Amino acid sequence: MPLYCLHCLDDEIGGPARRAATRPAHLDWVAGLGPIVRMAGPLFDEGGRMTGSVFLIEAESLDAVRALHAADPYVKAGVFGEVRIHETRWAIGDGKPA
Repeated sequence: MPLYCLHCLDDEIGGPARRAATRPAHLDWVAGLGPIVRMAGPLFDEGGRMTGSVFLIEAESLDAVRALHAADPYVKAGVFGEVRIHETRWAIGDGKPA
């Protein structure tokens, strides 16, 4: 199944506050996705402040990833100002599929 990287940067105006308010719902949502989430976590700026999120998601298609992403409570709350989604391949590292 294809692997997709989602690189999501918070909206600089209001994003951090919306992130903080929505974080519990977002974490519950991600946990409920199961094994299609190969990796997920926050992005930080140089001062250690959360500024975005990154995901590695297994999905059938780019459209499937876009639909999944649209269901994220962070997306619904307007946390992200910029989102890039790219198909990728796992070449090196722990967790590489056989």
